Amino acid sequence: MALVVGGTGLIGRAVVERLREEGATVVPASRHADDGIAMDATDPESVSAAVESVVEQHGRLDVLVVAAAPSAQTLDASRHADPEQVLGAIDTKAMSFLRLANAAIPVMQRAGYGRIVGVSGQNAFLTGNVAGSVRNAALIIAAKNLADGIAGSGVTINTVSPGTVSTSPGAEVGPGRGGESSPDQIADLIAFLVSPRAGAISGESIAVGHRVRGVTSL
Repeated sequence: MALVVGGTGLIGRAVVERLREEGATVVPASRHADDGIAMDATDPESVSAAVESVVEQHGRLDVLVVAAAPSAQTLDASRHADPEQVLGAIDTKAMSFLRLANAAIPVMQRAGYGRIVGVSGQNAFLTGNVAGSVRNAALIIAAKNLADGIAGSGVTINTVSPGTVSTSPGAEVGPGRGGESSPDQIADLIAFLVSPRAGAISGESIAVGHRVRGVTSL
């Protein structure tokens, strides 16, 4: 049983389709869900109610994928270091992930099994846009902290960080840039991370598309 938050977005839709192809029961969640469940990930009560509803209807929650956040293109570049925009960006992305993970972890721990994946972005590794960088870096750090806190429980938590997302990604990777990837390629990685075969992978941040060319990370 998988809950995909942001399941009507570009990446979320691809994840929903990929997991259904694998035979999973998938519930997409978004603010305006025609297929799935309505949820506002910035509202703790909405998050709690949605997770409780999924567990009540399906009896379990094996997988949580969080792909819910406004596109980086929606951030005002002229206000990239404005504290209000930075705080708003962190809330809609990193804190939304944290709210959802905190709601799902107890359910998964009781079952002794669970997979949580958050969609971050390669802006986390770059400077030049405080809001875009900090919101993604905060998600990665939050996920690593949560993963370490429940290590050995059977529940894994990881993040994936796409570069530019395109339905027809190019092969070229310019200096100081990340490689492009398609929603389907991102969904393929997430499908592996939420599978039973990925049980030994937790607390990791994995780039999708070539990691920023010219930047090292240990």
